[in-house]
Amino acid sequence: MTSPTPADPPTSTSPARLVREFHRAFGLDARTTPTEVSPELAAHRGELLAEEAAEVAEVAVAGPLDRLAHELADVVYVAYGTALVHGIDLDAVLAEIHRSNMSKLGPDGQVARRADGKVLKGAHYRAPDVSAVLRSQGWTPDDEHRPQP
Repeated sequence: MTSPTPADPPTSTSPARLVREFHRAFGLDARTTPTEVSPELAAHRGELLAEEAAEVAEVAVAGPLDRLAHELADVVYVAYGTALVHGIDLDAVLAEIHRSNMSKLGPDGQVARRADGKVLKGAHYRAPDVSAVLRSQGWTPDDEHRPQP
């Protein structure tokens, strides 16, 4: 059996796995425990995210659809990369956000919406506990103000 090369198709389409592979191949930051990073690195990651979000906004209305799909994927890719730089298991955080979002649905199956269609928080809404998810990944709030190189 041969080991995979960058030209081989990925064995999994998990965004976290794909982005980790990219970071490793290109020598980019990748941490395994949630941590703050230097202000310079944090600012750089924020700029990358803003750039990708602006590209989505640019094509969201006018299209074409294939370019919108590309730009949306770029946002996800950079978001997962930013999480990796910070050592955050974004899949676990996303699962907690999903749990919280699903609690917006009332026990009667009713959905409260704003006039523009946005789903609102109902009486049974339970906020996400992202801090608990990060703590389960090894983060301690004391680490919060210790930027890593």
